[in-house]
Amino acid sequence: MKHIIALLLENEPGALSRVVALFSARGYNIESLTVAPTEDPSLSRMTITTTGSDDVIEQITKHLNRLIEVVKVVDLTEGHYTERGLMLIKVRAVGKERDEMKRMADIFRGRVIDVTEKTYTIELTGDAAKLDAFIEAVDRTAILETVRTGSSGIGRGERILRV
Repeated sequence: MKHIIALLLENEPGALSRVVALFSARGYNIESLTVAPTEDPSLSRMTITTTGSDDVIEQITKHLNRLIEVVKVVDLTEGHYTERGLMLIKVRAVGKERDEMKRMADIFRGRVIDVTEKTYTIELTGDAAKLDAFIEAVDRTAILETVRTGSSGIGRGERILRV
């Protein structure tokens, strides 16, 4: 089962590598990872997408809590949460393809952020299923380059990750 684990950790050199090493040493896979400073410059928020049974996720969270740099850990999938990812996709857009690509971007609520004579670069945000659906809807031969961030997630309602 897919799990999204959010954690606050001290914003210092080597903290990210210690978290990744923890996963690697135990044979756990990280499907996606995003990390950036929070409103407090001394803390970073990390979002890790991984898969595993409830027992495996429990072990992961226990190990994460033991790391000195980690301040707090939450498995967002234990409650209601909102998840988003960002995708930049460069597509061929020549002749009649230009209108079709613009329509596809509009249907998926994307934005064309760069235009050349032969290409569009489209920005899309949404959950992984939405981004995958856009890729499936576009002719594969038209895709020139794809860049995706990992998932970022936040608890819904009163559920917060704070020190």
